[in-house]
Amino acid sequence: QVQLVESGGGLVQAGGSLRLSCAASGRTLSTYVMGWFRQAPGKEREFVAGISWSGGSKSYADSVEGRFIIFRDNAKNTLYLQMNSLKTEDTAVYYCEAARRLGVPTVQYEYNYWGQGTQVTVSS
Repeated sequence: QVQLVESGGGLVQAGGSLRLSCAASGRTLSTYVMGWFRQAPGKEREFVAGISWSGGSKSYADSVEGRFIIFRDNAKNTLYLQMNSLKTEDTAVYYCEAARRLGVPTVQYEYNYWGQGTQVTVSS
């Protein structure tokens, strides 16, 4: 089993940037496909970005394509999400998730583990 802890959230103005981190413990991260999901108040959790175990394959939601970058450092057992050109609609709790799957799943039920989340608030 893997434990995930997100950090790096906060309050930022529209157009600004934030970098989220997800530290893993318990198991080596390199054996998992990883993803970032987010959940805004009153909405369902939605896929943001995913990355294969090697980092060679990535997938993004249309809403963040070109603005967000997902990457991982398996040596540090850490996943990252670089968020640029932030918009007010990016405001949500962001969750790091891990999956033992082939490919890069984009649906939450394919993921086996997730952290407690980190709040990102983008002000206008």
